[in-house]
Amino acid sequence: MSVPTDLDTFDIKLLEHGVAIIAFNRPKKYNALNPQVYDQWGRALEWAAKSDDVRVVVLTGHGKYFTSGQELTIPDSSEMEEGAEALYKKRSSYTTKVVEELIRFPKLIIAAIQGPVIGFGVTSTALCDVVYTVPDATFNTPFMQLGFCAEACSSIVFPRIMGSSRANEMLLMGRKFTAEEMREAGMVARIFPKESFMAEVLKLATNAAKFPPQAMKDTKALIRDREYDLLEQINKREMELLGVRMASDESAQAIMEFMMAKYDRKEKAQSKL
Repeated sequence: MSVPTDLDTFDIKLLEHGVAIIAFNRPKKYNALNPQVYDQWGRALEWAAKSDDVRVVVLTGHGKYFTSGQELTIPDSSEMEEGAEALYKKRSSYTTKVVEELIRFPKLIIAAIQGPVIGFGVTSTALCDVVYTVPDATFNTPFMQLGFCAEACSSIVFPRIMGSSRANEMLLMGRKFTAEEMREAGMVARIFPKESFMAEVLKLATNAAKFPPQAMKDTKALIRDREYDLLEQINKREMELLGVRMASDESAQAIMEFMMAKYDRKEKAQSKL
């Protein structure tokens, strides 16, 4: 099965020994996530899961950010006519597929966080098998600031990994965590120097890809198969609530204030040049 060539928001490479690199490829947009990205992300994971040529996946990003999370925009007139809830349901099918693919992904998937990561980029990372990062990466889920809610099973996975207090600091209080704090919390396995980061990650991925593939699949299933149904139920519940939250006046106001504050900061920065 050849590498898909129609997923232009990603750069996908298949290396020797079956290591597939799936890289977010919107560096000018800080790898922000929109319906097209979610759709192509799900399709890329589906390809990697089914391809006999792929043994290990490395998920990373090009540019400064791993991903800056949801691309916040004001809906145009045609979108407004559909209604907020109908619009969300249409978009959420892609997001749901990404989470479902990550939950049931049968092979080793490594998140290689080469820069700051925000929102869904953070929550989906917790569904990967191993997470490596650079020293200056930061992790932030500003869901309360935007009037959203937890997503990508983070309402159950984060407390399990990080403990309830630190998970609540991230999900409920929006605290930005450093790479070292995420390592201490158990979310990150190792931190590698920025200059040798991908070389270190690919060395480990290549070594793992040499292991007997069925043994890898069987052991991963042992680790996760008792949780498949639970995680999918949590994902469904989170996505339903997120639809309600995103359609609310409270969230619309929060997003508008967030975007205005971002615009003001940009204007002030430009005025100093």
